[in-house]
Amino acid sequence: MATINPAEVEFSAIRAQGPGGQNVNKVSCAVHARFDVAASSLPDHIKERLLALRDGRITQEGVIVLKAQASRSLEQNKLDALRRLQELVDEAGVVRAVRRPTRPTRGSQLRRLDAKARSGRIKALRGKVGD
Repeated sequence: MATINPAEVEFSAIRAQGPGGQNVNKVSCAVHARFDVAASSLPDHIKERLLALRDGRITQEGVIVLKAQASRSLEQNKLDALRRLQELVDEAGVVRAVRRPTRPTRGSQLRRLDAKARSGRIKALRGKVGD
């Protein structure tokens, strides 16, 4: 697991959106966290996977921008942004197993054909009764 160095993350305090009374108009407690993937100390394979993610939080320049405003505390929002950034890096570090296509077994093919024949016989009995 690759860990993020908090010194590589640039934080800027902004005013939070939403309800909060007069406090929201006076205090800048929300956080924009900017993390430059290319300039970071992460391993190269994780950098490549991060930049290949189709995520709206990653800019064309390869900078991850996260906004944290869940708490009324600036420090709590910084910790929340770091946690979410670490989750994103951890997700990029997981190597998915390559799927190898398989063929249906002979038994499953026979069961499928038997079910189709049975269904066809039932549907044939739904027709009009002839003399």
